[in-house]
Amino acid sequence: MTDRRPGYSVFDDTMADMTFLELMEAARAGAAVLWGLAVMEQHGPHLPLGTDVYVPHAIFKRAKALLAARGIPSVIAPPCYWGVNHVTSKFPGSFEVRPEIFVELMVDMFKSLKKDGFNSVFCLSGHGDAAHNRALFEGVRKGSAAAPIDGYMLIAPGFLQRLGFDPADPRLAPMRAVDQFHAKYMDVHAGDWETSLILGAFPDLVKADVARSLAPTDFGPDDLAEWRKGREYALRKTPRGYLGDPAAATAAKGQQLIEAEAAAVADAVAKRLGR
Repeated sequence: MTDRRPGYSVFDDTMADMTFLELMEAARAGAAVLWGLAVMEQHGPHLPLGTDVYVPHAIFKRAKALLAARGIPSVIAPPCYWGVNHVTSKFPGSFEVRPEIFVELMVDMFKSLKKDGFNSVFCLSGHGDAAHNRALFEGVRKGSAAAPIDGYMLIAPGFLQRLGFDPADPRLAPMRAVDQFHAKYMDVHAGDWETSLILGAFPDLVKADVARSLAPTDFGPDDLAEWRKGREYALRKTPRGYLGDPAAATAAKGQQLIEAEAAAVADAVAKRLGR
């Protein structure tokens, strides 16, 4: 292979780069744990398989700094790569994990965090698949009870409504709406939104020349409903693996989105902690 693009570590500024003594001190200081849970899946011909992992990592790094400015300590757990994938599972590079395995992994992680002295963990999904997010919420509920620990799922208003969750559920940390993205076309997967985010945070991972050459899918609600049936439906509807308008993406939009999403995360965490 001749591709030598610079790499990025999703371990950067996480527990993975801390010593056990530093982790002990963070727990003693009452640090909240920030944990991103996503999948490895195809993201068109222009974005990496790890897009859904990179996005929450970038948001959490900024949210950690915003929380520190408010006197709220936090640590970032290494992200979970192996979540539930239904919609794009027929594409090469989209890996599937059974929901029950994903839930039990979360339970064991919550128990480990409690063992180390942490009292709260905030989970953010980087993956829009409904099956993944329902399993994530079940993992939060089950893990919180088993540890026991105060576990929460950070969730945006639109997604809260789509999944039908009760916003008053004590295991949810609802985020305020982020109104800084107005796409011309329906934008769901590897389109303007996700491409902008990766351009803004990890530009060397985007095949920008390819992104600029991609025509928008220009789908309507019926197309989206069929795509969300998943597997062979998604493969047939989006054979190139994207739904949206990648060519419209810019790094500036991505940086603005990361800042806005990180602020929404920090506000939700602070509210749940009573800070």
